[in-house]
Amino acid sequence: TSRTQKIMMFRTMTPLPGIAFLLSTLAPSTNAFGPCIRHSASFSSTPLYGELDRVKSVGGGTGVAFPVGDLSLFDPEAEGKLQGTGSLNERIRAGSDYTLPPTHPDGTYLSPNGAAAATSGINGASTVHSGVPPDGTVVVDAQHWLEHLDAGDSLPLNFAKPKAPATASILARQRIITAEAPGDIQHIILRLPEGMHYVEGQSLSVIPPGTDARTGRAHKPRLYSIASTRYGDALDGTTVSLCVRRAEYYNPDTGVADPTKKGVCSNFLCDALPGTTVDVAGPVGKTMLLPKNPNDDVIMIATGTGIAPFRAFLHRLFMEDTVARHMFGGTAWLVLGVPTSGGLLYKEEIDAMMNNAGPGQLKVDYAISREMKNPFDGGKLYVQHVMQQNAEELFKRLDNGASCYFCGLKGMMPPILDTLEKVAAAQGIDWNAKLKQWKDNHQWHVEVY
Repeated sequence: TSRTQKIMMFRTMTPLPGIAFLLSTLAPSTNAFGPCIRHSASFSSTPLYGELDRVKSVGGGTGVAFPVGDLSLFDPEAEGKLQGTGSLNERIRAGSDYTLPPTHPDGTYLSPNGAAAATSGINGASTVHSGVPPDGTVVVDAQHWLEHLDAGDSLPLNFAKPKAPATASILARQRIITAEAPGDIQHIILRLPEGMHYVEGQSLSVIPPGTDARTGRAHKPRLYSIASTRYGDALDGTTVSLCVRRAEYYNPDTGVADPTKKGVCSNFLCDALPGTTVDVAGPVGKTMLLPKNPNDDVIMIATGTGIAPFRAFLHRLFMEDTVARHMFGGTAWLVLGVPTSGGLLYKEEIDAMMNNAGPGQLKVDYAISREMKNPFDGGKLYVQHVMQQNAEELFKRLDNGASCYFCGLKGMMPPILDTLEKVAAAQGIDWNAKLKQWKDNHQWHVEVY
């Protein structure tokens, strides 16, 4: 389709977990992004500028003796990176719309339509391929047109700023906890303006309408962690999803909600009807990003709506047909803390991810504080207790290069750090030095509110 291209994933007859080699390009046009290609071609040792006698015969490219345009000085088909592909004229004709053809494992090209193709190598040899992938190749559809957003060191940042926001609109919203669970948490999908994109782990600001009664000025922006991948829940690259808890204050004496103290932005979002316009700014965020190495473990510790960025991570790694999913060779480990089982956010999605994941690739632990007891003092079970129970594995994974992420209410971090410090002391580890090591290696990522 216009949104997907065929890619080939090759695994050896005795595959190593998570190791895969791309045998053909994702083949985007340059209007989408630069090609991501891994060829296995063995390039010729032909001199860069051809044979010395031939270069001399055309005057070294100077003077009237040089026949402009006949490739006698340098032929990219034979001597350059085109390597005898026969694609020079097609590249010139198509310009920026040129799409790289797939390649055979030996580096020679298949015809653009995948049929048998004969190519003349740089030494004059002719090779014919049937267009059929070699044994052991798995061909899948891959969505890829937004993979350029975080290529290299680039990131989509500040498409709009709070003083000059962009306009989004509510597409849909849904309460995602049971009636028995405390509070109200909703999944909200917004349509973004054209050209506004983001990547997993970034955040979006929402500016609620109206003015602040205390200041008489426009409301300040509220920052929300993005709960969807760059392709959005609609998979068309134009939406963003948020996980929003309705902020309410209940009088401790009467148990009645006080509407004068409700959260302005969260209540606006949780009450908004489809079609409602919303001022947004961003995206922002450089620290809560997935690791570049697809074989690194990803450890995610969340409380409540802090699961938002991790939903995006998990959709990218286990749900969407992207190269990121097919190449992921590590283990993703989610620890989610909620008060009741009715408040387990996105459980159905996580169950589906467990089915999609390879053996040992996805581990999920729940800490349901009002329903589970911790084994240490018999009190309520919180995320720090799960980490304490699995401390040896946690430290080992981090020492082997895992990235650890924390997201949720800021009150989650002090007991987590206290617990890990005690665990480290029991193992004879200098906790401050160890934590500094992980932070210096960009393995420790915290986003709390």
